Amino acid sequence: MQFRKFGNKYFLRIDRGEEIIATLKKFCEREKITLAEVKALGAIDDFNVGLFDVDEKKYHTNHFKFPAEIVSLWGTVTTKNGDFYAHIHLSAGDEKGQVFGGHLNSAVVSATCEMVIDNVPDGAIERKFSEEVGLNLFEFIN
Repeated sequence: MQFRKFGNKYFLRIDRGEEIIATLKKFCEREKITLAEVKALGAIDDFNVGLFDVDEKKYHTNHFKFPAEIVSLWGTVTTKNGDFYAHIHLSAGDEKGQVFGGHLNSAVVSATCEMVIDNVPDGAIERKFSEEVGLNLFEFIN
């Protein structure tokens, strides 16, 4: 992974074989980023995405292992109990244009991933578990 910073934005190149969420976590911890918007595109070949079932209050995960283009990757970086917390969604298309996606658990880069992180250094949002919904929701602290 390589990056450059311009103002409050970081442009990252995540390289072949790197896992996107692990790389994002390592980067945010290193740069002390606790609130940000994340966007990316690129190519992956092994990824896990899920869907949260509100009635069951649990995730159903799908694993895909084929060459895919990232059609859309968008999400947020916040904190939970002061630690890194990413909420990222991914849509990825195969060679026929079929798209698969959901909540991103992991994705391995097959060629490159170009990520933009829009850091918000003067803000803070914690995550707090909601018994009603079954998810870690935004808790606005400032």
